[in-house]
Amino acid sequence: MQKPYHVYGIGNALVDMEYPVDDAFLSERAIAKGHMTLVDETRQAELTMDLADVEPKRGSGGSAANTLIAVSGFGGRAFYSCKVADDEPGRFFVRDLEAAGVATNAHDHPGAGVTGRCLVLITPDAERTMNSFLGISSSLNAHELDETALLASECLYMEGYLCTSDSARAAVIHARKRAREAGIKLFATLSDPSMVEIFRPQLAEMIGERVDHLFCNEEEALGWTGADGLDGAVEALREQADSFCITLGARGALVFDGSRRIMIPAEKVQAIDTNGAGDIFAGAFIYGLTHGLGYEGAGRLASRAAARLITRYGARLPLEEHRPLLR
Repeated sequence: MQKPYHVYGIGNALVDMEYPVDDAFLSERAIAKGHMTLVDETRQAELTMDLADVEPKRGSGGSAANTLIAVSGFGGRAFYSCKVADDEPGRFFVRDLEAAGVATNAHDHPGAGVTGRCLVLITPDAERTMNSFLGISSSLNAHELDETALLASECLYMEGYLCTSDSARAAVIHARKRAREAGIKLFATLSDPSMVEIFRPQLAEMIGERVDHLFCNEEEALGWTGADGLDGAVEALREQADSFCITLGARGALVFDGSRRIMIPAEKVQAIDTNGAGDIFAGAFIYGLTHGLGYEGAGRLASRAAARLITRYGARLPLEEHRPLLR
């Protein structure tokens, strides 16, 4: 019997504020290029003031939210649990998520505090650098889960960024155990090299000993496994995941389906903004796997979606541009 949802996701609820900047802006402020850095509200306010003359593009964000919005855009059914405050950004986030067709229980229990925000800084080489203030999202806990929706889903998607919060990590562990007991497939993403480098024990505790499918990029794969090359990383990841995707930027992606490696070529495009490329890759891939495309078909759809995304500014495609990619 078909389940109501293809994927249930848990992640940070962040309102993305995207700004074009140059490399000097990053270096002068000692911002680690290409990484996600957690900052407090004061630091984020300082950076926002420095960018006062630039008009940002705003959207509901957070890695897992972008992934589930992609699943929905292709025609899949997704449910998202997160935490927002009872403020204007929180209400904007929920409206934007629901407008994208993603079901959520975030509006059931908005809290007192500040909704999280992420400054996404895009340099001329299309690299994205993020400074995130988690706000109330850092207190996400098991109370924000919807176990009915979880058990009505084909797979659970775990966002690696949640490992930085004790309560959020505990919530994901609880969901993972319930999903495993119910035979629901476990999907996880390592999310960012900084999660692998700084929060490795917490990330390992959160995603558990083995998942059905893992998403990571090449830098994350090498850092996570300690391998000195891609071949070594593949062999090490086979001990931790039944299948996985390693995105390789302009070289495409490597998909391991449980028995063989599949190289997915990258489409040649002019990259403008790589923010969200990994997120839409994961969303398209999950859609493909849950809709009978197989690993290679899902990989090709994911590569095509990521290529389309990076030709424009913003972390996700307009909804109407998803379905044509299926053709």
